[in-house]
Amino acid sequence: MGNNAPIGIYDSGLGGLTVVREVLSLLPGEDIIYFGDTARTPYGSRPPAEILRFMHEILDFFSSQKVKLAITACNTMTALGLEQAKKEYPFLIIGVNSGAAAALAASRNKHIGVVATEATINSGKHVAAIKALNPAAEVFPQPCPQYVPLIEQEKLFGPEIEQASREYLTPLNAAGVDALILGCTHYPFISPLIREIMGSEVALINPARETAAEARTLLAHQDMLATRAQGNVRLCFSADLPRAERFTTCAIDFGHTRARAPEFELVNLQDYSVKL
Repeated sequence: MGNNAPIGIYDSGLGGLTVVREVLSLLPGEDIIYFGDTARTPYGSRPPAEILRFMHEILDFFSSQKVKLAITACNTMTALGLEQAKKEYPFLIIGVNSGAAAALAASRNKHIGVVATEATINSGKHVAAIKALNPAAEVFPQPCPQYVPLIEQEKLFGPEIEQASREYLTPLNAAGVDALILGCTHYPFISPLIREIMGSEVALINPARETAAEARTLLAHQDMLATRAQGNVRLCFSADLPRAERFTTCAIDFGHTRARAPEFELVNLQDYSVKL
């Protein structure tokens, strides 16, 4: 695969668009193929074996598209399957940055909160990453099972998302956290609401930009950066393309990031599956 082979970015649904946004900003010359599994979202409450099967189906699709790098823009899949996937595919694969270093740098009292899906919280990924950097830090993980379904339904405002947020975030305020990792790529879409409840003194850590920076560093180290000035974007989804287009238009200002409009596509992963 050459320097101008595409980058694949994937998620359980629409949340990975936050990573797409950052990659567009840092790597404007790259072709991007995004896949959001809108037919089967959310992943966070599913059994790990099922999540891993979905992950491999997506990576099979990217293999057929001859990507040079796949970015796992989903903390759940990153926590459960990243290391094994790296051994099984012929292209580079990275996961979502944990945000641990950024949270520790931002925190004064080293009381750090983590909001994420149930599967991500149960994996212990963030606690391990923070403790590895600072064993004395106190970590307060909070599963948020209602967030992804509500965000996927475009309920970024209103009583349902506000009630869920107060349920999840009030214990973190009580614990005195002064840095909060948004441990799911969906959550930056509701960061204004989270900030309102947590207060302006709490630093919100969005790992999407660190993830894009890791991708740029890796490609540069491998001498695989694109040689063109401007790339193309294909946005692929497994269901409900009109909703995905509507959400994407609100999430990413393509007019600001690049001249060419993105292509939207409905993709059936079963057409590309190669694993039993």
